[in-house]
Amino acid sequence: MLGKSVRMERIMDRGTGRAVIVPMDHGITMGPIDGLVDMRSTIDKVAQGGATAVVLHKGIIPYSHRSFGRDIGLIVHLSASTKFSKRTDQKILVTTVEEALKIGADAVSIHVNIGNDYENEMLEDFGSISRICNEWGMPLLVMIYPRGKDMKDAYDPDALKVCARVGTELGADIIKTSYTGDIDTFREVVRGAQAPVVIAGGPKMDSDQKLLQMVRDSIDAGGKGVSIGRNIFQHR
Repeated sequence: MLGKSVRMERIMDRGTGRAVIVPMDHGITMGPIDGLVDMRSTIDKVAQGGATAVVLHKGIIPYSHRSFGRDIGLIVHLSASTKFSKRTDQKILVTTVEEALKIGADAVSIHVNIGNDYENEMLEDFGSISRICNEWGMPLLVMIYPRGKDMKDAYDPDALKVCARVGTELGADIIKTSYTGDIDTFREVVRGAQAPVVIAGGPKMDSDQKLLQMVRDSIDAGGKGVSIGRNIFQHR
């Protein structure tokens, strides 16, 4: 586990034990959206702003990461889907842990949605990736959400508690999921998870104050940071 510990220090701030992760894997899902056209400039800005790590797909790394400026942790995303897919809730594996190691990743991430017809396949992939990460000493971040025809509320505290606990049970080192909307219920999510939990930012918000309040409340509830994309790289 020494390798994991060393690499985790490039994702989580050693002093605070918290993370500011900026996912920029949206290019596969949405294409070159605002903020993800000039990747080198965007990554340099978030690095200078104090982010601890970025999430990227393997192919964009040579055109973006560690090109200049302040260094920043690298999380290689292994899952993918596009907005044109008929299986909107399904994520498939497109990269291996070994590939990520060769690229120089400090961690890898996968995306799992529960409560849909493809849950079994994604959980199976999760278990396999977790095992391989343990073999190589590679930290694993899971982005896990209640999404599908059987999930009526994506912010339901009980559903999010299950998501977070699944993340721990299958071996994730960091769990990313949605904020429930209030401190008390999110505290239950964090307590039930055991492993560190960071919150997703979701769609672009119309108010900086709302975003900062959500972050503050999640930290007060025991969260270990954020994994926020569009609300950071599309901020003006």
